[in-house]
Amino acid sequence: MIGYITFGTNDFNKAVDFYDNLLAELGAKRVIETPEFVAWGPEYGVASLSVLNPHDGKPATAGNGVMVALNADSPEKVDLVYQKAIALGATCEGEPGPRAMPGFYAAYFRDLDGNKLNVFNFSQT
Repeated sequence: MIGYITFGTNDFNKAVDFYDNLLAELGAKRVIETPEFVAWGPEYGVASLSVLNPHDGKPATAGNGVMVALNADSPEKVDLVYQKAIALGATCEGEPGPRAMPGFYAAYFRDLDGNKLNVFNFSQT
């Protein structure tokens, strides 16, 4: 159902570098690239995450209550992606660990522009 998700950024090159490094940990690569827009995903034509400078020329701002959740194939991958995000300059919004829902393991962080992300693994037991 979701085609792509777009984050506005105030520093396009830094955002692209951040997501190049972070999303590679989940097996994503650049699937669309223009001088103003980059999208990452497992392959072209499936759901992707993208960054761009806002079209209206105003500063990008993070949405209150908006979060993108990235699916990881194991709790260990959640830990790895979270640590990578922090090393790349993200800020912690919740360290990796089990959450209230049984089998749900997650970590939360904000990217360089303040956008909130979650990386999670859900294994039904």
